[in-house]
Formats: sequence, C-alpha cells, structure tokens
Amino acid sequence: MAQSAPLLRLGTRGSPLALAQANLVRALLARVTGAPETAFEIVVIKTTGDAIQDRPLSEVGGKGLFTKEIEEALLSSRIDLAVHSAKDMPTISQPGLLLAACLEREDPRDAFISLKAKSLADLPHGAHLGTASLRRQALVKKARPDLVVSPLRGNVQTRLRKLESGEVDATLLAIAGLNRLGLAQHATHIMPVETFVPAVAQGAIGIETRGDDNRTRQFVAQINHAPTFIAVACERAFLTALDGSCKTPLAGHATLSGDTLHFRGLIARPDGSAAHDIAGNGHIRDAVRIGDEAGRELKKIGGPDFFD
Repeated sequence: MAQSAPLLRLGTRGSPLALAQANLVRALLARVTGAPETAFEIVVIKTTGDAIQDRPLSEVGGKGLFTKEIEEALLSSRIDLAVHSAKDMPTISQPGLLLAACLEREDPRDAFISLKAKSLADLPHGAHLGTASLRRQALVKKARPDLVVSPLRGNVQTRLRKLESGEVDATLLAIAGLNRLGLAQHATHIMPVETFVPAVAQGAIGIETRGDDNRTRQFVAQINHAPTFIAVACERAFLTALDGSCKTPLAGHATLSGDTLHFRGLIARPDGSAAHDIAGNGHIRDAVRIGDEAGRELKKIGGPDFFD
C-alpha cells in the first residue's frame, strides 16, 4: 500500500535545537488540524552556517548562512514551510518568501554559563569567554573590558562540551535554546534584559512560507502567536533600518502591555568601547514604524563611522 503524501513538509536545520523547534511546530500543527504528527514530514537541510565551524560567521556572510539552503528548498517547492530560529533570519526575506507566523516566544534572555564563576562580574581578571555573537562580545567587553573574548562555534551541546573541557572559562547562550533542549540546569546566571539587551527576535521561532502558497499560510495562521509576531515585526524593522547583519553588534527587544508596545534598541562597537541605546513605545498597530524610527534615530546618533 502506497504511503500517503504528507500534509506539509517542514524544512529545518539538523542541529538538536533546530529539530526540537521543528517538532514543536509539527506538534502544534497536528493539534490544530487533528491530523497525526506523522502527517507532517520534517525535512533536514544542511546549511552553509552548519558547515563552517572554523571562523566567525560575520567574516563569511552573516545571518543568511543558516537559512540560504532552506529558503532555496522552499522556493523550489521541495518543502512547504521553513522553521527557523527567528534571530537567524536575514533582515529582508528573499523575493517570494515571507515570515508567515511565529510561535509564542520563549524567554528572550541570555544565560551566562561558567564552572568557575557565578556571574559575569565574578569572573577573574583576564578570564576567557567564548561566544559566536558580536552582540554578546560587545556587551561583555562594555561591562568587563579586561576579559579575553574569542569565537566559540558549534551547536549548544558542542559549546557546553568546549566549556566543560576548559577551552574557555565562560560562555553565553540563549536561555530559550537551553529550555527547549532540557538543558536549563547548565545556566549559571540569567542576564537581565535591562543591562544585556537580547538579539532581535531571540527566543522566537519563525515560520517562513512562499507568499503565494495560500494553503500553507492558512495552516500556519492557526498556530501564529500574535503578540510574538507583532514584537518580532517591530524588532526586525529596527534591524532593517540599521541594515543589520552579523557584522554589526546590535540588540533590539519589544514587549507588549495590552495595546501598548515598548521597545529598546542598542548599537555597540565590537570592542565595547562605545554604545548607544534608544527606547520607544506606542500602539501595537504601529509596531513596524516604532522599530523603523528607533533604528533610523540610532543610525543618526551613531554617525556614519560607527558601523565601519
């Protein structure tokens, strides 16, 4: 007996975290449709970002390295939707594709992880912190200019192993990823958003579809979490206004309180020697405008040389 075709094919990276996120999307789709989870096929796609492990992504192309091959599969109809960590998505979607939905956001904060210190402030002078993120590097150097910060690549489990083997004294990871993998016990200290502003869309899972695929968009609309989608739209507008990529340390975080949106954005130099931040708020219907205006204003404050 021939196997029936899947209702939807979900494209994802193959890391444990990416698969956990794809399975979350599959479980929600099964719940809202009443179909078994097996009706939704998970298609693993290796990305350039996964293949490059020997140097910082900011040197070889930035954000799109974790999405390029998945988006190509989407455009060629080999998959029906793509499941991304929303913070990995390029600032501007490829023509023909769009961010169609977001799942409810996990905790957006960063986790400080160390076997040698209880917090960033407690690390000994000159200690070695590893991170793949220029934003985290800049915020660490701003708070602790004495620390040595170097690239630390690999999936969550790989980075934890490198920490445990003594390759670095500390690292920072998104608590959302640790929570989704059942590894939250590794977090030594949770960094407050007030002093350590999260990456744009950190903690959110984004679902990308073809713009003209109304059938798939109707499916994913049923699992969209509107408050998260609105907050992420604001943050991504901020990123777009700054031409944001992995080469620029910047942070942006929006929260909703009823119909009011509160936004905080930040730009910094990679060495932490300078930083500027901005706050904005307004009605949730103006989310994109709030993010865009904050980005334009910070660009003006920083001046043309800030991003060189």
